[in-house]
Amino acid sequence: MIYESIEGIIAAPFTPMNDKGEINPDAIIDYAQKLKEDGLAGVFVCGTTGEGMSMTLDERKRIAEEWVKYQNDEFKIIVHVGTTSVKQSQELAQHTQQIGAYGSSSMGPMFLKPTTVEPLVDFCSAVASAAPDIPFFYYHIPLISGVDLSMRYYLEIAKMRIPNLAGIKYTSDNLDEMIDCNSIDNGKWNIFNGFDENLFNVLNIGVYSAVGSTYNYMNHLYLSLIKDFKAGNMEAAEKKQQKCNDIILSLSENGGPIAAGKAIMKWFGIDCGPCRLPLKNLTEESISKLKEDLKAKGFFELS
Repeated sequence: MIYESIEGIIAAPFTPMNDKGEINPDAIIDYAQKLKEDGLAGVFVCGTTGEGMSMTLDERKRIAEEWVKYQNDEFKIIVHVGTTSVKQSQELAQHTQQIGAYGSSSMGPMFLKPTTVEPLVDFCSAVASAAPDIPFFYYHIPLISGVDLSMRYYLEIAKMRIPNLAGIKYTSDNLDEMIDCNSIDNGKWNIFNGFDENLFNVLNIGVYSAVGSTYNYMNHLYLSLIKDFKAGNMEAAEKKQQKCNDIILSLSENGGPIAAGKAIMKWFGIDCGPCRLPLKNLTEESISKLKEDLKAKGFFELS
């Protein structure tokens, strides 16, 4: 199968939850409207940022169903269906196709991890075959999954085993490998950059697709960065990337990108509620400190 590549930035949305820690799909209508108005190309739901692995299968299905309501040709919904169980991942993948989502994606199993590419492809092939009519993207995130295998070799093997393979959500700093993946088969595969702080670098190597958490609330700065890059204003683009990275550092120092990100979304009128264990939620004091740190870095002046 041949799929048209998605160009642009895709947000990895937080999963809205209420004060009792239950999912809150009702918040997604305003969330989706904001991201669409901001010019994003879509969302990657129930992934790392969305705490997908901390949710039940029924919860993940419900969240996916709600997001798909707002899908159109310019705003695509990709659903992460990865679990440690191939059967559960197949169930989620089948549901993803049934509800009409654009595509499915899965990271490698985090328990009894594959140690070579072949069994990883076997796992992905089984998952992708449960949703054969929509694109499948492998989710390469070795820092989280612990599955750190050659993506060059993965593509060479997977393209013969997974008819609906469309590309890789590539969350790794190995830019040399990303270059190779992006050039295999004359650029056929849609490679998404998964590290927001690397956007400028990957634009330089010809990767124009990205999925990330800070696109939820800093998308204007990133879109401006891309515009500068395409216009040849490299110095301006690089400065904007550094500004983004300074802000990302504040997130790391103040509770991490998920807990801090949920606090930020509330400031923008989208209450995503608390995080689930084992993540720790920010105290009011921590939120105040985060706000002061971000204010000092000009975060609230972004447009």
